Amino acid sequence: MYYENMESAVFLERPNRFIAYVETARGREICHVKNTGRCRELLVPGAQIYVQRNHNPARKTPLDLITVRKGDRLINMDSQVPNRVAARWVLESGFVSPEAVIKPEKTWGNSRFDLYMEDGDRKIFMEVKGVTLEEDGVVRFPDAPTERGVKHLKELAAACAHGYEPAVLFVIQMDHVKYLEPNDWTHAAFGEALRQAASAGVQVMAIDCHIETDRIEPGKRVEVRL
Repeated sequence: MYYENMESAVFLERPNRFIAYVETARGREICHVKNTGRCRELLVPGAQIYVQRNHNPARKTPLDLITVRKGDRLINMDSQVPNRVAARWVLESGFVSPEAVIKPEKTWGNSRFDLYMEDGDRKIFMEVKGVTLEEDGVVRFPDAPTERGVKHLKELAAACAHGYEPAVLFVIQMDHVKYLEPNDWTHAAFGEALRQAASAGVQVMAIDCHIETDRIEPGKRVEVRL
């Protein structure tokens, strides 16, 4: 996926989950943060970031925060992009055939899953999780408690008994990582639900992404350690 109208900027502060103040070539500007997670290890004052400028006069904020540089690593922070990366990956990787029907936002039980695929006799629910939390090459999810995420995992596990092929795909929004593990320190219930889902038959997978300042592409499979 390619982002147009990208600019380099410096992160200044984040007064709430939705906006940040940044320094661009035009001076201090307000910016929409496309990730409501905590991202405390990424959004530190002085961090180099890359923002997308929008020219819609109806918008309250002219910029979207897309990518941040953490040391030598570029990390995409756009929480809307993992589903698009996943939809591309399932085809390019051969997870499903080119003839598969892929639909977004499919409801089953009390949950709405990110992707639903029909591929011959296969009926697949897939929940997609974007990952931005990294430490020494190890990536973890979530970066904040997510009761919604726990509910989705329990629903995926239940779908196994109804003839579906459920899966959860962690889209790691960076590359050159070692492995992914559940962040039990932040939300132990999510880690436990993930392990129970895997035991019930839910496929638990992770992929990294190739990141540039104006681009994100699906990468290779990454080990998941439960």
